Amino acid sequence: MTFWQIFVRLLPRVPLAALAGLWWHVTGKRVRARNRLRAAGARLPFAYRFWMEKIEPQRENVESGQSALARLTRRPKFAILVYANRDSSEAATAQSLESVERQIYPDRTVSVAAGTDLFAQAIADATGDFIVPLRSGDQLSPTALIRYAEAFEGNPAADVVFGDQDSIDAAGERSSPWFKPAWNRELFLAQDYLSDAAAVRAETARSAVESRPLRDGALAYDLLLRVTRSASAVLHAPCVTVHVRSDLRAEDQAARVDTIRVHLAGTGAEASAGPFGTVKVAWPLLDDLPMVSVIVPTRDKVELLKPCVDTLLAKTSYARFEVIVVDNGSTDDAALAYLEEIESDARVRVLSYPGAYNFSAINNFAVKKSAGSYICFLNNDTQTVDGSWLTEMMRHAIRPEVAAVGAKLLYEDGTIQHAGVIVGIGDAAGHAHRNLPNSEAGYFAQVHAAQFVTAVTGACLLVEKQKFDHVGGFDERDLAVAFNDIDLCLKLQRAGWRNVYVPHAVLIHHESKSRGKDHSPGQIDRYSRELKVFQERWGTETFEDPLFNPNLERSSETFVIRL
Repeated sequence: MTFWQIFVRLLPRVPLAALAGLWWHVTGKRVRARNRLRAAGARLPFAYRFWMEKIEPQRENVESGQSALARLTRRPKFAILVYANRDSSEAATAQSLESVERQIYPDRTVSVAAGTDLFAQAIADATGDFIVPLRSGDQLSPTALIRYAEAFEGNPAADVVFGDQDSIDAAGERSSPWFKPAWNRELFLAQDYLSDAAAVRAETARSAVESRPLRDGALAYDLLLRVTRSASAVLHAPCVTVHVRSDLRAEDQAARVDTIRVHLAGTGAEASAGPFGTVKVAWPLLDDLPMVSVIVPTRDKVELLKPCVDTLLAKTSYARFEVIVVDNGSTDDAALAYLEEIESDARVRVLSYPGAYNFSAINNFAVKKSAGSYICFLNNDTQTVDGSWLTEMMRHAIRPEVAAVGAKLLYEDGTIQHAGVIVGIGDAAGHAHRNLPNSEAGYFAQVHAAQFVTAVTGACLLVEKQKFDHVGGFDERDLAVAFNDIDLCLKLQRAGWRNVYVPHAVLIHHESKSRGKDHSPGQIDRYSRELKVFQERWGTETFEDPLFNPNLERSSETFVIRL
């Protein structure tokens, strides 16, 4: 569809968004204009219906399914296990069984189990190569088993494959598509995004249920927690494989919390209920708390620095930290007076770094002067509101597999400024869920769930000093101002560590929602150079971030369907 076709359709439905897109179009920003309209259209109620009618049939129909079936060189047998609570209706189970009969893939069996004991017994008795748990009332898409078989063909040793899902009502109307991220162990602890739409290697499943009974109320989740603990691979088929009858089930968050507690027994981690059905896992701290050096670069702007440092010192509950304020040539009398004042606090040091602003060089310089074994890079326009922020971040930073840790940053109005960075957004990088009110669930509550991410913002980034030094720190030559934090995270990931977004660590970030960061010709030229370096170094124009499903719009940070 052309820009004008989209504009005409959207103008009567979302006039402000349509006119904003028109403004960008007439001012020459054609790509931005089209992206604004596409994102606005994707939020409308008919967007998913349009996707189902125009996009899904291109690969999810009988013809494409049969073609995919013919290309398979392996034909594993799937054992579909329709499981139900004792109060599930026969009609709901019948709908699930009917969806099995509609499968294009022929190599399958089906059985029904009501109750925990029968579920485990059905796993033990299954004759297929893979088991597909299907909750009573839920329905497989006609090509579900083919998509699972395709995924296993690409990685025959994998233990699990999972698909995307949507909701379906009693009349067969589909809605609320959940286009999921790739396998993410941390996210799976925070929310169950696998067990409604997954296939599990039968041999692995049988071994998993032999040790102890599955937890009632979380049967498939408990099974998959056990399997994925040591799975050789967990694959994602990014297509809708299951339609969920969410109206027939009640969310049992307590059962999932109890299941995770058992799963994490012996690790010292604690599980508790989080917002919007998520689960918070509190990883244990070390008995001997490491020293954290909080580095805050600044130049003048005492109106930003003072609330940043004052709240940091007054509210932070983590016991061992120092604050290093790096002054990059302040001349304002009030700022200089405040820098002199805070040095009277034994926890604060002020370092001087004269010369041109170079974020990377300033922070690399401060790291060399730091006393901590962990470094927290913190913008001077942040403000501490919850004293546990550094404690929550350190719970993750001390884990051997973790490198960069990022906090949830909120604008002053309580909307999301940062909840992890997705590489590839806008062919560069973007902040996930930006502008979502923190009081709302957002896209399947993912903003409220701890998870591995590709990158986090340098506005609040915690990392072990040894890991930071191992990858050479920030790139002060080619990325002096922009993209140096994302580049650091990608280097850490390439070195074998994982980066984590922690929603339980919350700060205010007084970054303007509307103002541009680079206005003068010199700044624009510098930004363009750094953008090109970042794009070429990491191939961001084709980068597939595992947090971002290919069915979502790459021009939007707000997780809308790709049309």
